[in-house]
Amino acid sequence: MEVTDNEEPILNKVENTVALQSLLFKLQRWQWWLLVAINIFFLVAGQSAAVLLGRFYYDQGGNSKWIATVIQTAGFPILFIPLFLLPSDKEPLASYTSSPSVRTLASIYLVLGVIIAGDNYLYSLGLSYLSASTYSLICASQLAFNAVFSYFINSQKFTALILNSVIILSFSSALIAVNDDSGGPSGVSKWKYFLGFLATLGASAIYSLLLSLMQLSFQKVIKKETFSVVLEMQIFTSIVATCVSVAGLFASGEWKTLHGEMQSFGKGSVSYVLTLVWTAVTWQVCSVGVVGLIFVVSSLFSNVISTVALAVSPIAAVIVFHDKMNGVKIIAMLLAVWGFASYTYQNYLDDSKLRKAQSNVTETRNNSVC
Repeated sequence: MEVTDNEEPILNKVENTVALQSLLFKLQRWQWWLLVAINIFFLVAGQSAAVLLGRFYYDQGGNSKWIATVIQTAGFPILFIPLFLLPSDKEPLASYTSSPSVRTLASIYLVLGVIIAGDNYLYSLGLSYLSASTYSLICASQLAFNAVFSYFINSQKFTALILNSVIILSFSSALIAVNDDSGGPSGVSKWKYFLGFLATLGASAIYSLLLSLMQLSFQKVIKKETFSVVLEMQIFTSIVATCVSVAGLFASGEWKTLHGEMQSFGKGSVSYVLTLVWTAVTWQVCSVGVVGLIFVVSSLFSNVISTVALAVSPIAAVIVFHDKMNGVKIIAMLLAVWGFASYTYQNYLDDSKLRKAQSNVTETRNNSVC
């Protein structure tokens, strides 16, 4: 359906503020699609590259789970660039909604930051025992977990399509779990493979819980979701998560092994440093894409695209690391795509109803004015 200049050219969400809407109204259709495409590229490229670099770190002799956790959020200063370069949001509703206190915001950032640190550690543990392709396929289960948590925490409807998505994605993860020919990294026992599976599955569940808690924070406490507010949430929770991860690095004693790890790294010490630096950078490029899609479209759309990126990683892993892509993995990937399609179609139906309702409201107001 063609969108005219007077129509809203996005899949809008109720939680978006009036300031956000008025800003996006000024964009022509091609400009909006270009903005969406750029953010999708940042998210997909950043996430895929970060996963591949993380697997490269372990393949070349890296063994510190905590340093792999630290670098997932340590690149947060990069996020200050878009925060300072882009104009600040000026909301006309600011005078009608009371802002939360500094103590309340600090408590939210602290709790979420600690959860992020724990979640990142589980992801690091999982990636150390799994191939990049297997790891990515298991991570696709986050969409199923997101549907469940959104139902209980965010009051999202549980339709037949959502239920179908949850069941299909659960089957996809189960196939990976029972796959004897896992194609995991050399030297990894079945027990470590199963531990990696559980860690990655648990991390996916916690990540989905985190998304629901963030959405709840925006809706019930912060009560606005502009670009700067979402970006600030990302920055401050990353600061907390980085501090917790650094504390874990020193408490575990892994910091003592980092020098030897660097010296014995398969591609040399320079490559070791560059691997860590670029992993940190790519995770933040991914974060910019996530925040951008939340701002331009919605948090749900951002999560869906993040799941699409997980389908790119197995293909990239086969090309870069020559991961084994057996029949079970191919079926698991097809099931993941099926589950993703069901979830996306339900989102499309919901957005269509919302746009129709908004159009009716606008039409009613115009008729009353006349």
